[in-house]
Amino acid sequence: MGEFNNSAVKRVVSASLIGATIEWYDFFLYGVVAGIVFNKLYFPASDPLVATLLAYATFAVGFITRPLGGVIFGHFGDKIGRKSMLVLTLMIMGISTVLIGLVPTYEQIGVWAPILLLLLRIFQGIGLGGEWGGAVLMAFEYAPKEKRGFYASLPQIGLSIGLCLASGVVALLSYTLTDAQFMAWGWRLAFILSIVLVAVGTWIRLNVMETPDFQNVKKYESGIKAAFC
Repeated sequence: MGEFNNSAVKRVVSASLIGATIEWYDFFLYGVVAGIVFNKLYFPASDPLVATLLAYATFAVGFITRPLGGVIFGHFGDKIGRKSMLVLTLMIMGISTVLIGLVPTYEQIGVWAPILLLLLRIFQGIGLGGEWGGAVLMAFEYAPKEKRGFYASLPQIGLSIGLCLASGVVALLSYTLTDAQFMAWGWRLAFILSIVLVAVGTWIRLNVMETPDFQNVKKYESGIKAAFC
């Protein structure tokens, strides 16, 4: 591959890795605080065990809805393009995460608090489902044929980085703030931080071209349509 293509491959793989890291940060952040914050603030406090189980149950919903996101964005990724779907999935995940950080507590709005958490968690799962396959596919289609397996594996590093980042941010906040401050508003900062990460990730992805494979397919389809018109 030429210098231009090598540069393009590095840019796309970097964009896929950064996007995957941001999405996994958002996704795992929920799990990190589920047993220390959500069980106390978003579910009835009458039975701590039940509250904790319900908090982790909403965390599990994200994994259940992931396949749905994969099907939806996989379909439209083939129709509209990989790039546009990856930008959309990143925004869905980011907006859902920021909104989780703004949801009032059970004490403030009652049963609507866990309902809103559940709905936003569903959107997180759908967003990640589209992101995960899309990021790998974009890296795969941009890579030289003899290295496609290697380049397609790189976005998966985002899972580990995202988990470490989520755990690290929560640990830093809990260490620098008092318990009362962390429970009152400190934990929310970790979720609201996502707006900065998503803005950076979106900017990076908007500056990436559509994959050559997808462009070739669209040119081929346009040629067929033109021949029959």
